[in-house]
Amino acid sequence: MIDLQDKDICPTIEEIGEYVGNPVFMQFCSEIKGIYKCNEKIEYSSCSWEKGWNIKFKKAGKTLCTIYPRECYLTVMIVVGTKEKALVESILPQCTIELQDIYDQTQEGNGQRWLMIDLEDKEGLYNDLLRLIQIRRNS
Repeated sequence: MIDLQDKDICPTIEEIGEYVGNPVFMQFCSEIKGIYKCNEKIEYSSCSWEKGWNIKFKKAGKTLCTIYPRECYLTVMIVVGTKEKALVESILPQCTIELQDIYDQTQEGNGQRWLMIDLEDKEGLYNDLLRLIQIRRNS
């Protein structure tokens, strides 16, 4: 089993998938790669808030999302900036109650909200995330 805190050993996406132990991780990564024709970038974060290996998906220099692997699930961070705010808020009523609550409870700072969304299955939040990433990509 990999140690996501060991900054000297960069895990592969497959090793991270084994660590997570939930097929939704690889499905989500594959879907992002397929839709946006981008590759993952596995990076080590020394940030005291979220230390360890994470996976970033970038397109045209913009981070679409960052994935923080967990045992049995993943946390996806999506930044909603000033460019995305109006469109995200216009689609919120059609999103899951969970996403609406996360959005409402996330403090805005410098015109941005850093949404941290726990993903365990391919239910509603999965599709909400894909919609948010689409908005981020197009803004």
